[in-house]
Amino acid sequence: MTSQHVPNETIIMLPSNVINFSQAEKPEPTNQGQDSLKKRLQAKVKVIGIIQILCGVKVLSMGIIFASASFSPNFTQVISMLLKSAYPFIGPLLFVISGFLSIITEKGLTKPLVHSSLAGSILSALSALVGFILLSVNLAALNPASLQCKLDEKDIPTRLLLSYDYHSPYTMDCHRAKASLAGTLSLMLVSTVLEFCLAVLTAVLQWKQTV
Repeated sequence: MTSQHVPNETIIMLPSNVINFSQAEKPEPTNQGQDSLKKRLQAKVKVIGIIQILCGVKVLSMGIIFASASFSPNFTQVISMLLKSAYPFIGPLLFVISGFLSIITEKGLTKPLVHSSLAGSILSALSALVGFILLSVNLAALNPASLQCKLDEKDIPTRLLLSYDYHSPYTMDCHRAKASLAGTLSLMLVSTVLEFCLAVLTAVLQWKQTV
C-alpha cells in the first residue's frame, strides 16, 4: 500500500469582536454623497440667481426707455398696452427678488429661506409667462401699426400745418420706427423666455433641496 501525503493546513480563528470592529469602521458614503450633491445644487442656484438679476435689469431698462421715449400715435397705441400692463416694471422686480433670494439661499441654507426662494421662483416664472404673451402680442401688433403709419405719411403736409413739426418724432420714418421697436421688444422677449426657463429650473433645484 502507498502512503498518501496530507498537506499541512493552518487555520486561523479570528474573534467575532474583531470582525464587528472592522465592519463598524466602514465609512458611510451616502451622507457624503448627499452633502456634495447639495453643494453642487447650491452653486448652480447662485449662478442662476445672478443671471436672473441681469435679466431683470435688462427688461427694466428697456421698460424705462419705452416710458420716456416718444413715438408716432400709431406705435404709441401699441406700446401703451405694454406699459399699462406694468409688466416692464413689476416683472423685472420679481426677477431681481427671485435672483437675490437664490443667492442668499446659497450662503445660508435654511428651510424658511428655501421655501421663500421657491415661492419667488414660481412667481417669477408666472410673471415671465404673462410677459411672454404680452410681448408676443405687441410684436404681432407692430405690422398693422406700421401699415397705418405709412398710410398716414401721405397726410403729413396737412397735419404739419396744424400741430406737427418736420423734425418731431411723429414724422419719423415708419420703417425705422418699426425696426427699433421690434428690436427692443425682441430683446425683452428673449430675456423673458430666459428668465422663465431659469425660474423653472431654480424651482426644481430648490424643491430637490427641500426633499
